[in-house]
Amino acid sequence: MDIFVQIVAAAISSGTPLLFATLGGILIERSGIIQLGAEGLMLMGAVIACMTYLNTGNLALTLMAACVISAVLGAVHAFMCVTLRANQIVSGLALTLFGTGLSAYLGKSITGQPVAGAVPKVNLGWLENVPVIGGIFAHLDILTWLSLVLVIILHLYIHRTSWGLHLRAIGDNPPTADVMGIRVQIFRYGYIIVGSMLIGLAGADLLMVYSPTWIEGMTAGRGWIAVALIIFARWNPIRALFCAYFFGALDTIGFRIQLIGSEIPSYFLKMIPYIVTILVLMFLGWRNRNKPSGSPESLGIPYIREQRF
Repeated sequence: MDIFVQIVAAAISSGTPLLFATLGGILIERSGIIQLGAEGLMLMGAVIACMTYLNTGNLALTLMAACVISAVLGAVHAFMCVTLRANQIVSGLALTLFGTGLSAYLGKSITGQPVAGAVPKVNLGWLENVPVIGGIFAHLDILTWLSLVLVIILHLYIHRTSWGLHLRAIGDNPPTADVMGIRVQIFRYGYIIVGSMLIGLAGADLLMVYSPTWIEGMTAGRGWIAVALIIFARWNPIRALFCAYFFGALDTIGFRIQLIGSEIPSYFLKMIPYIVTILVLMFLGWRNRNKPSGSPESLGIPYIREQRF
């Protein structure tokens, strides 16, 4: 049982950055804009968080800085895709390449400097004696609890509020939403910026909680896994929670196998989450080949006012 608790706790720690990034991607893609820039946004959020914390030691300023830089990059993506109606895939890839290169340049002077203990834990003493649950939830950090709260908030927002109905409308049928008085372009700008902030927060969480030292390219493809998780979760925040923790568990299992002295090369063990990503995508594509994908119907289609589809 102790091993199970340890694996679940480690899966939550590893999956939280993926969860933040997936929630941000869901918010963006629900508005009809493809987001392939998660890797670059996570790296920029991580490097700016590291630089800010090493200079100020203030957690609030650190998280704010990560969100601000991500919001700026998200605004650029929004300008390209919404105003200029550029190819959304190309814009997202450019954002990833730009973020990867710029983060590597900015992080040269801080490589290897630790930021351990930056995020405090919420100690729930009354849970410690509860079997299993106590071992998992009694000592989670603030950002993990924030991610869990965000899952609930976004689920209720998307499916239980009029604003969420507007979000689904501009993602599924922007001409109809426009006719109903919903400012499609303004809403898309807002959701892209807020979603990008969540993805930047994912990078900050990765650096300050999971791997508290800046290393060039430290996301190691997690941004791309988050893009895949959006599809796995079918653009649903609740499903995103379980998908993120599942892939966090895969990452943890590979590390545990190394600890028990397995002779399997570590490079192959690190490939487990990515191999499973490919296999799951193949399986879902085959199983749902004759079914609706669940994606917003206008995802990736630029909207021009008064355009007829």
